[in-house]
Amino acid sequence: MGAKQRGVLVRIWDFFCSLKLTIFSLISLAATSIIGTVIQQNLSRQEYLRVFSEKTYNLLDQLQCFDMYHSWWFIGLLVLFCLNLICCSIKRFPRVWKVVHNPLLTPSQQVLKTFSNADEQVVKGDIASVTARMKGFLTQEFSTPQENEKAGEVFLYSDKLKYSRFGVYITHLSILIIFLGAIIGNIYGFKGFVNIPEGGSIDRIWLRNGQIPLPIDFSVRCEEFSVSYYGNTQRPKEYRSVLTVIDKGEVVIDRRPIIVNDPLSYKGLTFYQSSFGPAGDEVVSIKVKVRGEDKVDAFSLGKGDTAELANGDKIKIEDFAASFRNFGPAARLQVLPKDGQPRTVTVFKNFPQFDDERQGAYIFTLVDFDQLYYTGLQVTKDPGVWVVWLGCTLMILGCLVAFFLSHRRIWIVLSNQNGKVGVRLVGSAHRNQPGFELYFDELKNKFRDALAQD
Repeated sequence: MGAKQRGVLVRIWDFFCSLKLTIFSLISLAATSIIGTVIQQNLSRQEYLRVFSEKTYNLLDQLQCFDMYHSWWFIGLLVLFCLNLICCSIKRFPRVWKVVHNPLLTPSQQVLKTFSNADEQVVKGDIASVTARMKGFLTQEFSTPQENEKAGEVFLYSDKLKYSRFGVYITHLSILIIFLGAIIGNIYGFKGFVNIPEGGSIDRIWLRNGQIPLPIDFSVRCEEFSVSYYGNTQRPKEYRSVLTVIDKGEVVIDRRPIIVNDPLSYKGLTFYQSSFGPAGDEVVSIKVKVRGEDKVDAFSLGKGDTAELANGDKIKIEDFAASFRNFGPAARLQVLPKDGQPRTVTVFKNFPQFDDERQGAYIFTLVDFDQLYYTGLQVTKDPGVWVVWLGCTLMILGCLVAFFLSHRRIWIVLSNQNGKVGVRLVGSAHRNQPGFELYFDELKNKFRDALAQD
């Protein structure tokens, strides 16, 4: 391989190991994730055209902004970030491995002077006895030391938590595992939806933007659906579905309620409560009383239905609103007398005496209404979710090791100094220097006490 070719490979390697590439990748992923948050993903074309013009929709569709987490450019950013992470880890790993498994046992005077945590004492005695005393001191206060000799000096080296240096690599590995789980989910998983009316069941789902339903080997029945609102408004407070899962003719999950963020899972499929809507027109319960008489007739009518009263007059349900201008449920009736002109009457469920004030021949009361709903469920299959959970667990473990544990090293160097013994204590930590300084100050006091003992 020529020098020019080696130079190109070195530049490529340095590019993938650069911090600038890391910063660029992280900022790009954060910025594009904002796009995925602002623009709701995987809706139908008709739903997007309610928000965007035709021209804007076509541009965003070509850029794959409506399914950006599967787009080539977003996956490319992930791959670029992963390559950068792998290359940086590979580049730094040999040095860290050497520090852990081949520590500096006999540092030079120049190296010792670079450590800010140090203390030096000169004591009487011979170097052998002081060495034995210092070995006992380190064993008791820190960890069992290794003894080495170089150029007439004795070096004692001990360390703690040396494998904490690999915490950052556990974190790097966890990120790669999370990305792997996401890729598995994107390749082998899917997202779909289904609408089930109350009392109905399904055995197939529709994939996003799919034209053909996907069969599943069991059925899901919606036993009932309920929704509650804030006050008299139409803002949903909570909506709930009660689902039953039937597999091969047997009920395997019976009447399981689900709400938003509390899904149902079976055979790798997860059903999330995502939407709801009316399934057909409401059935309105009306009471009709002839003014001055005690007899009351009751009718249950749908929109557009007509009922005949006892004297031959008729009533028809023209319209209904579950919440009419914050007055609650209301119905508009058309009274069709057998002789005379039709007239319109509005009645309110929350104000049963309202129509009595009209002083008409009939007193109408809106008793209640019954609305059947369909429940809208998002259906997902993600075989990579357990891989993602594994990555998240490793990430927590790696962060705990990397940020809360530190590789601490202590050297004691003993040398002859004009019939006495010079003893130098030096310490270092690769993380949390302020915390180590406090620890070293305490160790230094114990070190002096140990030397002062006869």
